[in-house]
Amino acid sequence: MQAEDVRELSDDEITARVAELEEERFRLKFRSATEVLEQPLRFRSIRKDIARLKTILRERMLAASK
Repeated sequence: MQAEDVRELSDDEITARVAELEEERFRLKFRSATEVLEQPLRFRSIRKDIARLKTILRERMLAASK
């Protein structure tokens, strides 16, 4: 997910996407404890996507407060 794509989303859509990714990360964490994952680097991409989404939400919040 690129930053340009995220900027096109509304705040509610971004919040929903963050919740989906956090749930997916939670499931992967438990699955990795019991079996070998096919895509172990998926953790990294999920963490980066969550950070990117939260950063853009924070930018919007700071811009709105000015």
